Amino acid sequence: MKIVVIGGTGNIGSKLVSQLARHGHETVAAAPTTGVNTLTGEGLTGVLAGASVVIDVSNSPSFEDSAVMRFFETSTRNLLAAEAAAGVAHHVALSVVGTDRLPESGYFQAKVAQEQLIGKSSIPYSIVHATQFFEFVASIADDATVGGTVRLAPVLFQPIAGDDVAQAVGRISTGAPLNGRVEVAGPERFRMDEFFRQALTARNDPREVVTDPHARYFGAELSEGTLVPGSDAILGETRYSDWPGRTVV
Repeated sequence: MKIVVIGGTGNIGSKLVSQLARHGHETVAAAPTTGVNTLTGEGLTGVLAGASVVIDVSNSPSFEDSAVMRFFETSTRNLLAAEAAAGVAHHVALSVVGTDRLPESGYFQAKVAQEQLIGKSSIPYSIVHATQFFEFVASIADDATVGGTVRLAPVLFQPIAGDDVAQAVGRISTGAPLNGRVEVAGPERFRMDEFFRQALTARNDPREVVTDPHARYFGAELSEGTLVPGSDAILGETRYSDWPGRTVV
């Protein structure tokens, strides 16, 4: 089948394109650099012609509240309208575990808006909620840095390797639409502050991790289980200690 990956040149998108192609699917990476812009609608009609499945793993170039809301609402509306015209049979979107539990965060409000648009559309869909990627450890630490220290809450944290996310999304995309959500997460659960102490040490990062129950995560205060999935989540196989990128600075 023909599968179009929106955001197909990014971290997860490029992994998906490679994995699906290896399984014999006609897979197209769609992104502004390949002539497809979901914000303006440019290139959507052409790239979706003959597509059975569309996987949206795109992300906003700006995390400023109004910009990120505009990105997810506008791009999702444009994409769903183009899919309906092209007769796409399955829309798959990648989202985040805990999105609906973080109303203080503009980014997560925008992801909720995206999911609501998908749920109201006429196109059968599957939404994959993933926990934080191993690849984002450095950026999470950077966002939590205050005055030279990394301030993190002692809450539960269950990150996952990007390859495992791509594998799960790819498998779901080639199956029957769920018309609902599924969660994917890493195989190990940590306390967030303790995880980052070990992770930064492995990267030879000199910053001190300070435990702060009121530390904010991308603008939102966390409770114990905000970032972790339910008991029926699909678990990846890669442990952080075995992930090749864990020592990359």
